[in-house]
Amino acid sequence: MSDDLVLAPITDDAVAAVVDLWSRCGLTRPWNDPVADIRLARSSGHGDVLVARRDGALVGAVMVGHDGHRGAVYYLAADPALRRAGIGRALVAAAEDWCRARGVPKTNLLVRAENAAVLAFYAALGFADTRTTCLYKTLDPEVAVVEAEQKRAWAARLAGSD
Repeated sequence: MSDDLVLAPITDDAVAAVVDLWSRCGLTRPWNDPVADIRLARSSGHGDVLVARRDGALVGAVMVGHDGHRGAVYYLAADPALRRAGIGRALVAAAEDWCRARGVPKTNLLVRAENAAVLAFYAALGFADTRTTCLYKTLDPEVAVVEAEQKRAWAARLAGSD
């Protein structure tokens, strides 16, 4: 990591830039509102978004949180033009430090199947496959219907790009 990289919690004026970065890195999905995700992380008392700046410019971001048992890392992104410059590693280390500071002993992260190329990055940082299956449930039935349709359309789009 370069010594000129500054890591800090997100500020209100950086939210749009972080969402833009996450979008450019292919991390956003129609069924997840990243602005709402940032708001919830920051207001919950159990999460935050950490940003990386170089020479004042936003070059990376990660969402981190915990559920009282394990930490979680989401939306890890480094500016595509600056990949392999240590930004991702620095953000993972900052997220791990955030968890350690709160007494959280373990950290989980999810990698979407279509983003399998990133698995080597995480393996190099000491993350291991847990051989578990992640399940989810959308609690609002009306949102669940909309989300299911968005996911079907997304899958069809991915299938058409092969």
